[in-house]
Amino acid sequence: MKKRFILVVLLFTALLFCSTPAHADVNGPALLSSTVMVAFPDSITFNVSARSDVNITDIRLQYTVERKEESRVVGESVLIFKPAPRVDTQYVWDMKKTGGLPPGTGVDYWWLITDAAGKTFKSAPERLQANDTRFAWNHIDSGNITLFWYRGDDVFAGKLMDAAKAALKQLAASTGASPDKHISFYIYANSADLQSSMIYPQDWTGGVTYAQYNVIAIGIAPADLAWGKETIAHELTHLVIHQITDNPYNSLPTWLDEGLAMYSQGPLDLQFTSVLSDARRKDDYISVRSLASPFSAFTASSLLAYAESREVVNYLINTYGEAKMFDLLNVFRQGSGYDDALKKVYGFDMDGLNAQWRATLVPAVVYVFPPVLGGLLAGLGAAVVLILGLYAEEKTFRRS
Repeated sequence: MKKRFILVVLLFTALLFCSTPAHADVNGPALLSSTVMVAFPDSITFNVSARSDVNITDIRLQYTVERKEESRVVGESVLIFKPAPRVDTQYVWDMKKTGGLPPGTGVDYWWLITDAAGKTFKSAPERLQANDTRFAWNHIDSGNITLFWYRGDDVFAGKLMDAAKAALKQLAASTGASPDKHISFYIYANSADLQSSMIYPQDWTGGVTYAQYNVIAIGIAPADLAWGKETIAHELTHLVIHQITDNPYNSLPTWLDEGLAMYSQGPLDLQFTSVLSDARRKDDYISVRSLASPFSAFTASSLLAYAESREVVNYLINTYGEAKMFDLLNVFRQGSGYDDALKKVYGFDMDGLNAQWRATLVPAVVYVFPPVLGGLLAGLGAAVVLILGLYAEEKTFRRS
């Protein structure tokens, strides 16, 4: 009887263990599927399906963007859903809230899935490309440059590539600077197509440099090749200079950044020489110190700022040589302040540079005309300035 009782107790105990709640043998959460849909440039939608033996309580999307950063930055988005053993949900990365990505940007992403038992599953990283699939892109490669385009023939693309290589050669000769990373060009067929690839662009945008991504996007129609070559030189200079001076402490003064880009384009166009002549006649230049800040949004003032910056850079290179300019860029790479960098390389600050450059300018010759003739000339001058301003709106400020 005693043996039978012991046997019953053992059998009951075994049954008791067999009826223990399921979470004791939970395997943990698992990823069933993961898909992504890019709606360039507006959004990226991440879809995820997961399951577990108990309720899934937390799903997080983590990602890194392929760009230049001082340290590795991991983005994280927490998905909102009702806990359940199986969850099908999504996260929409709305670029209108966070800012867009340039075409071709790589994004690595993975999932963290946690269930009610406290177990977490981390998926293997996957890669997506934020490609602008609205257009059928062609591409050519040369050295450390890839050029993408979809309107125009191979000759058109080849001439743009030649312009890029010529700009790099000129930049190396004038400043000693050369790219240290691969550069991608995206040539849109016009400014409207380019602006449609951006989030909240300015209506005058015709070219943009995404320095952190080593990407340049420009709207160039095949019939507008001459302007396109100039703009390639301008934007490429911005990108290369950013590559060699990038640091976490300070940026370049605007007059140096824009001045070098304008210098790479070659001689100034009529719209710029006209505003320079007007400033010389009135002795009303913008100081170099003022040009260190972002330029004015007003057309006439902005034209003068670009023109002066080009002439100041031209003065430094022609007076002190290319080697000194390269030294200046290297000092800025160390995070130096504007005045300190100039003093270290040239021995004067921005006010000293302003005085020296202004001293080289030939004063305007002032003629005295009879009142009637003077009025006519003044009216003609105002008309010329208005026409050049309208022309600048259409042409010059299609460049960033």
